[in-house]
Amino acid sequence: MSKEVIIVRGARENNLKNISVTIPKKKITLFTGVSGSGKSSLVFETIAAESQRLLNETYDSFIRHRLQQYGKPDVDSIENLSVAIIVNQKRIEGNARSTVGTVTDIYSLLRLLFSRIGQPFAGHSTAFSFNNPAGMCPRCEGLGKVNAVDVDELIDKEKSLNEGAIRFPSFEVGGWRWTRYVYSGLFDNDKKIKDYSEEEWHNLMDADNLKLTNPDPRFPKTGTYEGVFPRFERSFFNKDAKAVSEKHAARFKEVVKQSTCPLCNGARLNAKVLACRIDGKNIADCCRMQIDELLAFIKTIQVDSVQPLIESIQKSLQNLLAIGLGYLTLDRQTASLSGGEAQRVKLVRHLGSSLTDLTYIFDEPSVGLHPNDVQKLNKLLIDLRDKGNTVLIIEHDPDVIDIADHVVDMGIGAGKHGGNIVYEGNLNGLRTSGTLTGNYLMRNNQLKSNFRKGKGMLTVDHITFHNLKDVSVQIPKEVLTVITGVAGSGKSSLVKSLIQRNKDIVLIDQTALRGSKRSNIATYTGILDIIRTVFAKENRVKQSLFSSNSDGACPECKGLGYIATDLAFLDSVEIRCEHCGGSGYKPEVLPYKLYGKNITDILGMTISEASHFFQEREITEPLRRLCGVGLDYITVGQSLDTFSGGERQRLKLANELGRKGNIYVFDEPTTGLHGSDIAKLSKLFDKLVNNRNTIIIIEHNMDIISQADWIIDIGPGAGKDGGKVLFEGLPNALPEHNVSLTGRHFKKYLER
Repeated sequence: MSKEVIIVRGARENNLKNISVTIPKKKITLFTGVSGSGKSSLVFETIAAESQRLLNETYDSFIRHRLQQYGKPDVDSIENLSVAIIVNQKRIEGNARSTVGTVTDIYSLLRLLFSRIGQPFAGHSTAFSFNNPAGMCPRCEGLGKVNAVDVDELIDKEKSLNEGAIRFPSFEVGGWRWTRYVYSGLFDNDKKIKDYSEEEWHNLMDADNLKLTNPDPRFPKTGTYEGVFPRFERSFFNKDAKAVSEKHAARFKEVVKQSTCPLCNGARLNAKVLACRIDGKNIADCCRMQIDELLAFIKTIQVDSVQPLIESIQKSLQNLLAIGLGYLTLDRQTASLSGGEAQRVKLVRHLGSSLTDLTYIFDEPSVGLHPNDVQKLNKLLIDLRDKGNTVLIIEHDPDVIDIADHVVDMGIGAGKHGGNIVYEGNLNGLRTSGTLTGNYLMRNNQLKSNFRKGKGMLTVDHITFHNLKDVSVQIPKEVLTVITGVAGSGKSSLVKSLIQRNKDIVLIDQTALRGSKRSNIATYTGILDIIRTVFAKENRVKQSLFSSNSDGACPECKGLGYIATDLAFLDSVEIRCEHCGGSGYKPEVLPYKLYGKNITDILGMTISEASHFFQEREITEPLRRLCGVGLDYITVGQSLDTFSGGERQRLKLANELGRKGNIYVFDEPTTGLHGSDIAKLSKLFDKLVNNRNTIIIIEHNMDIISQADWIIDIGPGAGKDGGKVLFEGLPNALPEHNVSLTGRHFKKYLER
């Protein structure tokens, strides 16, 4: 068999049904199918996992134990694997010192440039690093921000020390830090803080290392007195201080606010470094500029001695621009990037690599991208292939599917109904295959024929938030409004302003769900309590026996289902608990049955299966709502921390079905959805609107835009080039609006 193909035989990971597949190398292969059909199980948990495992085995044991651990996937064999580079949507790991500039290495190139031709000379490349003592601002230590105590939040001036004037754990009445003040002899402990003299206020808040003349005998003999501010700074702000305990963290965030460092004005660097300039700009000025502005500035630098360096910087910036990230700045913290932005930043890092014959694996790279930017993304993916790499992509977007050399379509459905290859071949064959994906690609795109009329207006006037340029809009009530525009155009800024001015708005976004690592679908919906009650009644035992957090918990893993081993300076390792088989329940619980199933059987059911298994309405109703939002393939016991952003959003949506008179805002609800499921989602939005709810959606997906009653398009570009309302009106007028990039692509969509 040719070495130019990857051969997978007998893959059984998760719901995969002993499948075999042949994937051409040095081509772009698209993996399609509904959510839960087995795409990730095949691509990530089988192919990528085995590649990473085999690569890790080439290292010595010291390095191997520091790498992520991969078990051997459940597959008979995989032949001709190459090294896999996984470019997923996980947020880029990093602390406040990690920025777009550092993670793309562009900042390193800028540092070198300034050390060579910046004037006056400020030192070598390391001197321009805010992570190096030679370059960092001495006040904020290179963070650009400082912690500041909100005095009014910390001190209740209407109270005395004995009444609990200092409002922070350990400073409260009876707390060990509180004793340092009431036993100091400096204060009348029953005197209201508002009545303190200037000297008393100074002693309470600012005095440092003060020698006490008449302390209470209970004041520590070896202790020195320090005011609340110095005490706070020493205990919580200094880098040597221990982190605030988890139970105090929420209060700490209320009392301590971050503000821009007054010494460096947020630039992170010391005065000597900031004085070094090229054509009037220092390195911090460059990092504050949008990528497109910075590229224009770099192009103006004409110094022969550093021309290769300038060209390297230009190429990296052009790659960011080409992938639709021209609105970012190099000083943007990586933690603030969305999953889609993070994936595209990772892609840029690989574009400049000299390595070839690699396998690049992407997880829905089009997420968060406007159709105009998807074309740019496609070009970069094609460039990766043309360098001699194999590109594997999980994707739903028809525009990305269009560039496939080869397609593997999974199905036919999700969960136990998936795990098969329903089509394998070229793109034209997929279109006529009769699969869910094939039928979706062959559909006729149509504009909604009747548009609802609003009943009143939500009005926001003169918004100048972020890049919005004095924007005023009217959003009709009790209709479906879609807010469109390229990434970074100002859509989210508009919606944030709307939410700030209308406290009744319900935001349904992709942020993490409430609950701990023990939380799952059953606990989130509340049906687990009912299931436990039914189990207890049927078996005549106590309910707590069916809780993995109580009497039913496995004694070995305490109900978690796994054993976590702390390896000190190495990463902790989680191993499936052998005692309970990963269920979290002690074995004595399992003989108790309900309709022939034990508690772990039920938690292992998909939502669809469970909705047909139970007769109790209190259980079936929440489950049917979850089926209605396309989550039928998820198991009842699936942990909430394993959900994707799109799945989290649809879980929140399920809770809102049936309610009336609300205003809902959705942020890209089609994320992770197959085209056939988007039609179901549209029907749900219609149902909500017909119940007299107002729906506002931030979305790029043309299927959703075509079903809107009202469109607001923001643009024309991103960042400083956006922030204007280009179009407000009925969707049927949008295709003729040539100034709007959305309008142009909407026209193509309807002509397809």
